[in-house]
Amino acid sequence: MWIAVITLLIFGGAGGVWLARSLRTTLGMLKEATAAQLTERNAEVDRRLEAMTSTMDRRLESTSKTASEIHRQLGELGRANEEILARANDLKRLEQALRPPKARGGFGELLLANLLRDRLPTDAFALEYGFESGERVDAVIRADRLVPVDAKFPLDNFERLVEAEDDEHRVLAEKAFARDVKVHVDAIAGKYIRPDEGTYDFALMYFPAEAVYYELVCGKTGALLSYAHEQKVFPVSPTTFTAYLQVIVLGLKGMQIEQRAQEVMAYCARLQQDFGRFREDYRLVGKHLGQAQSKYSEADRRLGRFESKLEQAADWDDPAVEPAEAHELPRAVA
Repeated sequence: MWIAVITLLIFGGAGGVWLARSLRTTLGMLKEATAAQLTERNAEVDRRLEAMTSTMDRRLESTSKTASEIHRQLGELGRANEEILARANDLKRLEQALRPPKARGGFGELLLANLLRDRLPTDAFALEYGFESGERVDAVIRADRLVPVDAKFPLDNFERLVEAEDDEHRVLAEKAFARDVKVHVDAIAGKYIRPDEGTYDFALMYFPAEAVYYELVCGKTGALLSYAHEQKVFPVSPTTFTAYLQVIVLGLKGMQIEQRAQEVMAYCARLQQDFGRFREDYRLVGKHLGQAQSKYSEADRRLGRFESKLEQAADWDDPAVEPAEAHELPRAVA
């Protein structure tokens, strides 16, 4: 029994030694494999970190450019805001300058004159046109007849209408605005529509401000527009008046074409008359040439007969022939 135990211990010690060696070998192999995997993983991580770093650098560069562009645009917006504020201050000063009605009237006339100069030939309109009564309209457009155009700028009550805080003030402002416009319509209809002095039976009332025009046309004062049309006074704004002027320009071109056509027709009529006279002269010349040819033929025949008789007289040697045949000589043609 002791022998068996001893044998078992010997074989167990040898197996433990072998097992320890085997474990050390396996652990070494595991260490090597783990080190290789760690090296590979570290290389992969390094590559990914490098790619991420490159991507981050590009992103940061793009972000920096975007930020610079934003700063630049913000600077431009700041300058634009400064310009807008400056223009707003200019508009305020202009508004203050246009407070007096006379100044507004002069400003409206200036805008009207500039619009006419931009759209029409210089000979197609006249400024400050005077009538026999002594009244002067701001402008007339020369078409087939005269189109009177007068600039009006009813701003005070329009501003009250726009700035009204309640319905009561708005109604009062609407009535006052309508009253102002009605006064202008009556004045234009009574002073400037003069067909006996070469105008059409209508006139144009020019509003330099689009808002004033659209309040008249589209606002609650729409009945006033009908009243103006009944008086043959047609309100226009810069936009609508420009469209009217385009039509007038086309009409003027049509009138020029018609005038040129009439001139061509008159010239053709004169040519026809000249051709008639030439044809009569030509016929008369032909008649004279025919008569001359007839006389020439007749004289040629008589000359031939006379020549024959001269030859006969020479052959006969008879002097008595000459006096007897002297009347056969050809007479000179007058």
